[in-house]
Amino acid sequence: MIHIFTALKPEAQAFVDKYRLNKQKIDNYTTYSNEKMILIITGVGVANTKKACEFAIQKYKPTQNDIFINIGICGSKKDNPIGTLLKIGKLSYKTDDFLVDENSQNRLTCIDYEATKETYDLVDMESYGFYDALYEKYNNLHIFKVVSDHFEPKTVTKEKTKSLIFNTIEDVFTAL
Repeated sequence: MIHIFTALKPEAQAFVDKYRLNKQKIDNYTTYSNEKMILIITGVGVANTKKACEFAIQKYKPTQNDIFINIGICGSKKDNPIGTLLKIGKLSYKTDDFLVDENSQNRLTCIDYEATKETYDLVDMESYGFYDALYEKYNNLHIFKVVSDHFEPKTVTKEKTKSLIFNTIEDVFTAL
């Protein structure tokens, strides 16, 4: 089974449309699924993402063969054009660094606020919650981010978010 975690509904909607996933409301979560994948909208932030991942573990009882994907948009320096799909290799949160994928050099910094200054190379608000909830329990974790803006989060719309994710879905599965 593939478990996909997105923070936002427009990120999820790209998968829902492409794979015709069925919607279900379970507890406080909106989930979408078919026979091969389960997608959960976590909400924004580390704490929300961690809680959603823990909910998925309790509800779906994943195995070590399952695949876990955190995918969403991120802010980036202008080195990465908008729409670029990045597989994350290293993750920073607060003062700690974590290895996610030794085959990727992309470093993502997870912060607790919208970044409007070019302080980091790549930034999001959820990846550490995904990592923290799943890393010691499961081996097959992947973090993918799609560049949505160059530290101008107010320029990102729902339609743009869905389109950015939709345009990279096949590349995500190719990169697994």
